Formats: sequence, C-alpha cells, structure tokens
Amino acid sequence: MAKYDENQIQVLEGLEAVRKRPGMYIGSVSERGLHHLVYEIVDNSVDEALAGYCTEINIEILPENIITVQDNGRGVPLGMHHKMNKPAIEVVYTILHAGGKFGGGGYKVSGGLHGVGGSVVNALSEWMTVEASNGDGLYAISFARGKVTEELHKIAEQKKTGTKVSFKADDDIFDTTVYEAETLIQRFREMAFLNKGLKITFWDKREEENKQMTFHYEGGLKSFVEYLNKNREPLNKDIIYFETDQNDVQVEVALQYTTSYSENILSFVNNIHTAEGGTHVDGFKRGLTKAFNDYARKFNILKEKDVNLSGEDIREGITAIVSVRVLDPQFEGQTKTKLGNSAVTGIVSASVLNKVGIFLEENPQIAKAILEKTLSAARAREAARKARELVRRKSALESTTLPGKLADCQEKDASKCEIYIVEGDSAGGSAKQGRDRRFQAILPLWGKMINVEKTRADKIYNNEKLSPVIIALGAGIGNDFNAEKLRYHKIILMADADVDGAHIRTLLLTFFFRYMRPLVDNGNIYIAQPPLFKLSKKGIEDIYCYNEGDLDIKLKELEEKGISRDSLAMQRYKGLGEMNSEQLWETTMNPETRILVKVELEDAVKADEIFTVLMGENVEPRREFIETNAKYVTNLDI
Repeated sequence: MAKYDENQIQVLEGLEAVRKRPGMYIGSVSERGLHHLVYEIVDNSVDEALAGYCTEINIEILPENIITVQDNGRGVPLGMHHKMNKPAIEVVYTILHAGGKFGGGGYKVSGGLHGVGGSVVNALSEWMTVEASNGDGLYAISFARGKVTEELHKIAEQKKTGTKVSFKADDDIFDTTVYEAETLIQRFREMAFLNKGLKITFWDKREEENKQMTFHYEGGLKSFVEYLNKNREPLNKDIIYFETDQNDVQVEVALQYTTSYSENILSFVNNIHTAEGGTHVDGFKRGLTKAFNDYARKFNILKEKDVNLSGEDIREGITAIVSVRVLDPQFEGQTKTKLGNSAVTGIVSASVLNKVGIFLEENPQIAKAILEKTLSAARAREAARKARELVRRKSALESTTLPGKLADCQEKDASKCEIYIVEGDSAGGSAKQGRDRRFQAILPLWGKMINVEKTRADKIYNNEKLSPVIIALGAGIGNDFNAEKLRYHKIILMADADVDGAHIRTLLLTFFFRYMRPLVDNGNIYIAQPPLFKLSKKGIEDIYCYNEGDLDIKLKELEEKGISRDSLAMQRYKGLGEMNSEQLWETTMNPETRILVKVELEDAVKADEIFTVLMGENVEPRREFIETNAKYVTNLDI
C-alpha cells in the first residue's frame, strides 16, 4: 500500500470568503449548488477508488435532508500536520486548497485537483462530522459552518479502514436544502459506470418507504453504452471496447453504432464529465476518422479517386464514451469542462486508430454495415450542403430576405432582442399587434413540423416549418452553428396549453437539442406561460390564473375579501387565439408581468434518453414511458 499520511497533505492557502461568495466555489446557491455539495464529498471517495483503495461507497439521505457518505478507503490521515500543527483531518476540512492531490504522493490521478471539496462543503454546512479509521481505531471530529466544535478524538476500536462524512447544508446559504433523489441517482449511476467494479449504494431514508438503489457494473463503459442505447437499434451488437496505458495517460473507450442519426459522445477526465470535450475528444475523432478511411481504402470501398470520408459522416449514429486518466490534467477553469493537455490528443488518437482498425478487420460484416451508413450520410450531407447554401443566401440580415411571416424588431443589438415562436397564425396576429416592436420579434408557425429525431439534416433545411426558424435565428445548425451570429438572445416558445401545444414545444425542443445544442447549454430558450383562466367582475380588474392551483389560490384570496365564487365570471382559455392583443401582452409578453420558464440542461445523458424515448423510432419504450408517468398527470391540458 502506498504511503498516505499527514506528510502528504500540502497547504496552499487558507479558507477565505467561501460563505460570502459560495457561487465561486460551487456554482450557485440554488438546487444545483446544493447537490454539488454531495458530489464533492462522493468524489473524494471515488478518488480513493481511482487510487485502488476503495471498492464500496454508501450514500444516505436521512430525515431533515442530512447527508452521509461512507467509503472503505484508507481513511483521511489523522496524524499532526508538520506545518500547521493540527491534525491532518482538521486541515483537510478547514483550509481551502489543502489535500493529498498536489503531488505529495497521496494520489496519482484525481478529479478533485483544486482541493476545495471537503473544506467548502464544511464551510457551507450548518454542521459536519467526519469519522475516519486508518486501522488503529475509529476517530471523529465535528464542525459548525467551517469551525471546529469538537476536537479529534477516538470513539471506538476498529481495524477496518475508511471515512464517513455526515453534514447538513446551511439553510442560511441555500435557496433550498431539499435534495432531489433522481438528480443524485443519475450522478451515482454515471460514477459506477466509469469505475468498473466499484459498488455505489444509495438510500433515500426521508420517507417511510426507503428508496434503495445499488450501482455496480463489472462491464464499466460497455455497460454505460448499453444503458445509453437501450432504446436504440444497434448496428454492432458487440460493443467496441479497449483500454490502453501510455506515458501516464490511461485511455478507456467504448463505442457502438446505431440506426439513429444523432452523434452522442460523452467524455470524462479522471471521472469528471468534460461537457465541452477537449484534447481527448479531438484525439478520439481523429483516430476514428483515420481508422475507417484506412479500412475503406485497404479493401477498395474507397477508390483512389474518391475523397476521404468526413469525420461527421463516420460519427453519424455513434454512441461513445471516452474516459482518460491523466496525471496532471489542465482544465479550462474551475468548471473543468474542457481538457487542454496537448499530448493527450496523440495518445488517444493512436489508441483509437489501432484498436478500431483491428475490430473492423476482424468484423467485416459490421464494418460493411457501418460504412454503408457512413456513405449514405455523406450523400445526405452533400444534399444538406446545397440546401444550406440556399438557406445562407436567404438569411442575410436585411429584413427583405427574412421569412415572410416574421415580424422583426427594431433593435439591432442581439443581446437586447427576443423572438416569440408562436403556434398558429391567429395567435401570431395577436402577438404582432400586442408586442413591443422595439425589441420583440414574432414568428408564427402553423401545423406540426417534422420530427428531427427521425430525419437527416438535408430534410431539415428544406422543411417549410423549420427553415423559417433557422433563417430567422441566423446562426446555422449542426456543426455550422455559430452563436455569435444569433439574432435574438432570448428565444421564447409560445404555444397553446394543451396536448397539441405540448407536442409542438417538444418537436421544437428536440430540434434545438439535436441541431442547436448551444442554445440549450447557454440558456437562450424559454417557454412562455399563458394563463388558463380569467376571472372577471364589474368593479374589479380582470384576474388571470396560470394553472388550476393558481386558480384555487386566487379564488380563496377573493373570498377572504368578501367576493364569492358565484359572483365571478370565469373564462377558460382553450388557446392563445382566444386572447386579444392587449390580453396577450398583459399576461404573456410584458417583461414586467409575464412568467417565463428557462429551459436548462441539468443532465445531458437523461435528456438524450428522454428525447430518444419520446421522439425515436421504437414504440415500446415510448409506451412504457407514458404508462409509467401517466399517474403523475393531474391535468392533461396543462
């Protein structure tokens, strides 16, 4: 066992300003930031697994939203720190940038490179208790809001090693301290996939019926790909999988082709999801493209006169996981969303070229099926290129070449502009009359557009329902998307509050997710919330209610003022077209009074799964989804 004691804990600086500016360390004080506290502590246990010393992690949510995380790793060091003259365990949880991950020999690779995890969680918790055993007894230390309340002391004899952290998030800091079990489950499942053999058990003990789940995948990344593709039809049933280790860079890749048209590549560095990719993803794409082109030329699928297959065509329908472990990863910022180590590109590229090349030669039938799909994608891409050129010629910023139904705004600064994409001509007419034309543009859509989940890009450019959206936004789609050319920074979907309206919103959201993904990632898309009811009575202003719950609240408030339900006239709006321009402005478009819901991407894996289920080819998963979730529907029109 590698030596891991108080001498491996190195101090960079003290804990400062965490409680004053928590967003700097955990992103926000919203529900997302709250869950980040759990991730930080679990990541420390996962780092022990990465180092080869931890095989089990148990996480519990107790009543009152108390979190406990316990592992069977080596245990946080307990001896006196040589510089701080405090127990090392106290240093780890009270001083920012203190830990065993800065080259002291405690960890070879790690996700928690900044060493802020334990101390930041401590600072933002009402209380925290840490129990640790390194083989010669079980010791405990307690804190409140980052300060020691009970010094390190022995509480029991214990031979087995490990660490247990219990904490309660501080409700003085966070908007909410209630954890969403499903959000945590997605993360823990992902961590188990990335660390084959690691057993992660999760208990939610807040309700009488305790929810318990165990994630344990001996298949690792292969199991991950199987999970992602469970609702898709694979081209290669045997998942391509390999591991390599070169120059202290461990590469692990699993990939499978499906009959779908979307590309789904997830990348990780030391278990951290790199949402923006980086040099490891560049290397994967480069190696994959060369492997397929080399194979196609070797077996005369591509002739000498033919141009090489493009990477975009080769990746159509692929689901891939690229996971690397790097001794000294260079990330872009604290968000750790993009890897910058240039040496990793060549290492990953060489690994992929070699291993995928071997697979193709050993599986000629699968190679043929994938290459046929690739060649079909190439033909569709050429058709899409021609259609795209036509769209580009149409999408100059002069209003004369914008879609005929678009009522543009006067403002030219895109950051101040918003566009309402409105269902139906009648509602579009009311919106045009009621808007503030200085900064609000209106684009009416009529009928239902194509389902892009089942369509290649060449059909999308030519689609009469979607091409006005593409031209109006002005930023292109797919690999050509350029956020700097976006003409409106706020894109608002406004449809009827019924089943058809929900379908239109889902079709548009699928389109944005698959072909304009940065709009979702950057928070440019919103959903308007038109009212469902209007209460009116002579002598009082009209009152609008946005759902049945809102209606009940307003009725009770009026009754408290002596206005009975029977004296009120109540109108239920069946669609946007029933509102005149003044009502639409007042309820749904006026920035001072309207309600907008921002579309945010909490979990890319979950989002991909839901879009595939709801909009994909397979009927059975969709039926199962509807049957499972039907019990949660309280009003189908809302």
